[in-house]
Amino acid sequence: MSAADDDRPPPPRAAVALSYPGGDAGAPQVVAKGRGAIADAIIARARQAGVYVHESPQLVQLLMNVDLDAQIPPALYVAVAELLAWLWRIEQGEDAAAAPRPPLL
Repeated sequence: MSAADDDRPPPPRAAVALSYPGGDAGAPQVVAKGRGAIADAIIARARQAGVYVHESPQLVQLLMNVDLDAQIPPALYVAVAELLAWLWRIEQGEDAAAAPRPPLL
C-alpha cells in the first residue's frame, strides 16, 4: 500500500432496496439505489419501516448495475433467493445469530 492509498477517502456507502411481492410477480425488483447520503437515507427508511438491512458489499455492487425499477437479472437469482430464504427464516422466529447466514457471493 502506498502513501497515496492512505490519503484516499473511503468510497461512499452504497445501498440497494429490493421489492419482492412473491407469487407470479416475477423476479425481485430494484426499487431504490444510491451512494453516500442517498444510501444512508435508504437504510434509515428501511430501518424505520422495520425492514431488515443486510450488508453484502459484493451483492450491492452487482445490484447497483441494475436499472431502477428493473427486475434483477437471472445471474443474481440464486444469491437473492438465498438472502430471501434467510430473511424468511428470521421472520418465522429463528434467531438471527443462529440462522446460517447466506453465502452471498
